[in-house]
Amino acid sequence: MTARKKGFQIIISSVFIAIAVLCVIPVALVLITSLTDQKSIDNYGYAFFPEKWSFEAYRYIWATAKKTIFNAYGITIFTTVVGTVMGVLIVALYAYPISRNDFKYRNGFAFFSFFTMLFNGGLVSWYMICTRFLHLSNTVWSLILPGVMNSWYVVILKTFFSTTIPASIIESAKIDGASEYRILFRLVMPLSLPGLATIALFFTLKFWNDWYNSLMFITDEHLRNLQFLLQSMLSKIQMLNEADGNTYLAETIEEVPSDSVRMALCMIAAGPILIVYPFFQKYFIQGLTVGAVKG
Repeated sequence: MTARKKGFQIIISSVFIAIAVLCVIPVALVLITSLTDQKSIDNYGYAFFPEKWSFEAYRYIWATAKKTIFNAYGITIFTTVVGTVMGVLIVALYAYPISRNDFKYRNGFAFFSFFTMLFNGGLVSWYMICTRFLHLSNTVWSLILPGVMNSWYVVILKTFFSTTIPASIIESAKIDGASEYRILFRLVMPLSLPGLATIALFFTLKFWNDWYNSLMFITDEHLRNLQFLLQSMLSKIQMLNEADGNTYLAETIEEVPSDSVRMALCMIAAGPILIVYPFFQKYFIQGLTVGAVKG
């Protein structure tokens, strides 16, 4: 390796290390603030080296939601896993046919999917369909089924199939007598792991961060997910902070470590996703089909 190439590699590596550090710093500050005493935050603001450490924020969250937080975590994990698997499967089953040039109705189905990205029936019709016709109210499926189809993900995966999977592979499989389902599940999808992993990550983030469906469809406390629980706690803290002239509320506000609790809620909500993301990252590569077709 020449000195010029080595110097260029050092510069590029330094730039990416700096970017990585800049990405880690906010997460570290959130974690440190969640472990900082509220009075220290009030007096000195946010700091990487706080004057006094404290677990009061996590104790407050535990005291407030200890009866429901584990159940909420279970609901969120279940909806995220099941919703991601169903979402990736449904999107792949829709995207693959319209990526094939020999599919007669590909333009019609592609337009139908694209049209829903521009126009929708509105909130009222969506709510009525989910509650009156599908009867999803107060069921765990109300947190899954409304989100398993996404037209933008269809466009992404359709483009991936069209540009990555060579037509000659599919033609060879047809000559060997493989059915369409066999081609999709035994040939196309294993070669499309980067695209499928990307869509899976999108669905994972979507289902994990969703609190709106729980607000719309769930009244049973045992079916409320983690994000709704945390959102409710944030709303209560916000209400206490905005209350003026009430002596009782003023005393209550002093007992609530509001800033550190907000940061602790962020860590509780984002922590599992930060752990899961590296497992998806290894699939974000290209060239799985290089060499699959003979020249």
